[in-house]
Amino acid sequence: MRATIRRTATREVYRNNWLTLREDDIVRPDGSAGIYAVVDKPTYALVIPYDADQDRFHLVEQFRYPLGLRRWEFPQGTAPDQHHLDPETLAHRELREETGLRAQTMERLGQLDVAAGMSSQRGWVFLATGLTEGEHEREHEEQDMHSAWFSRAELDRMIRDGEVTDAQSIAALTFLLLRESRIQR
Repeated sequence: MRATIRRTATREVYRNNWLTLREDDIVRPDGSAGIYAVVDKPTYALVIPYDADQDRFHLVEQFRYPLGLRRWEFPQGTAPDQHHLDPETLAHRELREETGLRAQTMERLGQLDVAAGMSSQRGWVFLATGLTEGEHEREHEEQDMHSAWFSRAELDRMIRDGEVTDAQSIAALTFLLLRESRIQR
C-alpha cells in the first residue's frame, strides 16, 4: 500500500455562509513537512433539466463575480449555511429555486469533484425529466439570474463558442451522453 499525506494539525483561516478555508500542517510520504490550504464546501447538486419531447435543456445565466462575466450553466448549488442535504432532495430544491421547474423524475447520473487539488467539495449530477413549470424561488444572491430553454444544437454551439464554460455543466453532459449511449445499445 502506498504511503499517503498525513495531517498533523489544522486551523480555520476563514468562514462564511458558503465555505470554510482551512490550512493543514501535513507530513508527506517521504517524511517532509508542509502545508496545504483546503476550501471546504458542502456537497452540491447539479441538475440537467431535459425535455425529451422537444430535445431541449433548461439553463440558468448569472453573473459570476470571480470571473467578472455572465455565464450560462445548468442549475446547481448547495444548501444554505453549509448544511448537508440528501443529494436528491437538494437537486429538487435547486431546480425549483433557480428555474421554477418541478421534476417528476430525478435520476442520479454520477458524481463530480469540483477542484480536487484545492477543495473537498463533491457534487452529484441528476437528470430531471417530466418537468412542469412554476415560479422560481431564488435566493437574494441569485436576483440577477435568468433561465431559458435551449435545443441540443444550441447548447452544443454555446459550448463550442465559449458561451457555456462551466466545467461542472460540461462534465455533467458527459454523464448524459454516456447514459444515452448505454440506452441505444
